[in-house]
Amino acid sequence: MIYAIGETVMDILFQNDKPIDAVPGGSAFNSAISIGRAGMPCSFIGYTGNDHVGELTVQFLQENGIDTHWFERREGTKSCVSLAFLDEAGDAHYVFYKDVPRAAGEEETESPIFRKGDALLLGSYYAISSGTRAQIKTVLESAKRANATIYYDLNFRSSHKDELETLMPAIHENFAKATIVRGSADDFDVMWGMRDARQIYREHVVKYCPVFICTAGAGYITVCTPQGEWDFYVPHVDNVVSTVGAGDNFNAGFLCAMTKGNIDLTSPDCWNRDTLATLIDMGTRFAAAVCQTTANYIPTTFKI
Repeated sequence: MIYAIGETVMDILFQNDKPIDAVPGGSAFNSAISIGRAGMPCSFIGYTGNDHVGELTVQFLQENGIDTHWFERREGTKSCVSLAFLDEAGDAHYVFYKDVPRAAGEEETESPIFRKGDALLLGSYYAISSGTRAQIKTVLESAKRANATIYYDLNFRSSHKDELETLMPAIHENFAKATIVRGSADDFDVMWGMRDARQIYREHVVKYCPVFICTAGAGYITVCTPQGEWDFYVPHVDNVVSTVGAGDNFNAGFLCAMTKGNIDLTSPDCWNRDTLATLIDMGTRFAAAVCQTTANYIPTTFKI
């Protein structure tokens, strides 16, 4: 089973300042939908408001084969909405409208029972916010005890740069629990003014987590492990409509390939170029498919 934990957002997409689509989103949510559409077992952990947007979100998850046992509709909480303004290259610039998450105590949080072979995907502000930190820590501990694969995607936005010093202890805790840390060159440029993957790995990641993936949009994907450091070519994508969800779907494709191939990345035996190339190839296929649509996830016709 692949578990994804994170926020949910109703993304309203604008092109030339006119709305062109409205789709449920959120980083881990986008990944979960694509995982479900690829036919892999997936459960989504999180919450939304007990309102019409929340109802649409739950319905959408279930229609795409996602288990919603761990997904909560909270009374008194407004569902999050974002405005995504697409530029000429299809890149999005966001404005978010959301309630601040209510901080929960440890006694209020529950976690799935993870098993060896399961995977947990987490990331973005949801993974480090004080309002959701208790839930994240509970789920992380459960996954770690079971020796499940923990995939942490930083997805750090410039809007939170002023909070970086406060957020770093949570980021480092996530690094230390993770099997894989993934981030984009843009994330690290915002955080530390660095874009060189090997330098980032040596100065900020390897002391906590041995496996590091750095993506750079249409540039090379760099993977660093104790066994070696490699660059992987990203195939050119024609007819790019929107890059919203590209990174989320790279994560989805990577985890689908890992699950389908019964690849256990908690084992150093799998930290080799050939194994990682297989996983990254599927990740780039998912990302390319999403870039050719205004949706945040692979089409239902996509085959793995």
